[in-house]
Amino acid sequence: MADAKTLTVPKGATGVLVFADGSAVFGRGFGAVGDAVGELCFNTSITGYQEIMTDPSYAGQIINFTFPHIGNVGTNDEDVEADNPYALGCVVRQDVTEPSNFRNVAPFDEWMKAHGRVGLSGVDTRALTRMIREKGAPNVVIAHDLDGAFDIAALAAKAARWPGLEGMDLAIEVTGKESRLWKDGVWRLGFGYGAGEATDERPHVVAIDYGAKNNIFRNLVKAGARVTVLPATAAYEEVVAQKPDGVFLSNGPGDPAATGAYAVPVIAALLADDIPVFGICLGHQLLALAVGAKTIKMHQGHRGANHPVKRLSDGLVEITSMNHGFAVDADTLPANVRPTHVSLFDGSNCGIELTDRNAFSVQYHPEASPGPQDSFYLFKRFVEGLR
Repeated sequence: MADAKTLTVPKGATGVLVFADGSAVFGRGFGAVGDAVGELCFNTSITGYQEIMTDPSYAGQIINFTFPHIGNVGTNDEDVEADNPYALGCVVRQDVTEPSNFRNVAPFDEWMKAHGRVGLSGVDTRALTRMIREKGAPNVVIAHDLDGAFDIAALAAKAARWPGLEGMDLAIEVTGKESRLWKDGVWRLGFGYGAGEATDERPHVVAIDYGAKNNIFRNLVKAGARVTVLPATAAYEEVVAQKPDGVFLSNGPGDPAATGAYAVPVIAALLADDIPVFGICLGHQLLALAVGAKTIKMHQGHRGANHPVKRLSDGLVEITSMNHGFAVDADTLPANVRPTHVSLFDGSNCGIELTDRNAFSVQYHPEASPGPQDSFYLFKRFVEGLR
């Protein structure tokens, strides 16, 4: 990492990561030319980079991949979780090579360029990961210029001005804008995403979209639900007008306390009506806020497809997919809320259930896109409990 006072761009550098204190990491840029400012985080997944980049929970963030070979299988039109990449950019160890996979449609470099996302390769991603673990997630600017013409001081000032994710409501920016009936089923090789059944005989789940991944809705369909998706800002009256058998609270980006300003009153009203509720990730945090608990900003966050979580009811360990920088403060849970899961990495809360209502939530992503499928039972538990 360059000294904070060293602003000279090394010969051949076409990409840079600039910190608010003026220090910089140089490498080779790829993808779009330009710059973006956000929070730098690290992700420990070894597969699924396209799903990760398109996860709306990564809005406002730049991903430092710990796995060195990102981009080697190219990209396709199916391994996406939203219409656009919501991560602002990514940092990788090795240069992006020519794709080698029978499903490839376009090289990762071209895909990043087409979507206006900046990449940086040739960087010691292990060193960046250690720095984040020790000092917390920093605000940075990632930049790519073919001539290496970087004004490091100006980029550092841009990073310093960015307010950070704490207090920021990003769900409002990534949610779908209209209500819609979800139709897709889960993916199968050679068949793609099959049409899901939307018959009236199926339990009707209203999913509130705070920045959901598409495979979450597909897993609800797989579990036997008929799914209607509503925007994050949907009022209580709009939700109950759908006559839901149950309500699902999705994942999403940003500070749950900020999103909670409009989401928590809706959730609290649904709980008062004794409507079954299931939440994941941001939805987990919002359910906790709705019952009177608090959330906290994490030092480094949890992001990866290999996070061990202990189920407290029987001691079983699930390997889970995670993406969150905030957590529920377990010490603030009220008497009618029982912790159900805990992270084996740091002991943070990873699940709750209400003892006086049919409502539960988990911090991780049980649809696991990407990641292991240990936790699909949660979708089945929710949907089968509505029959």
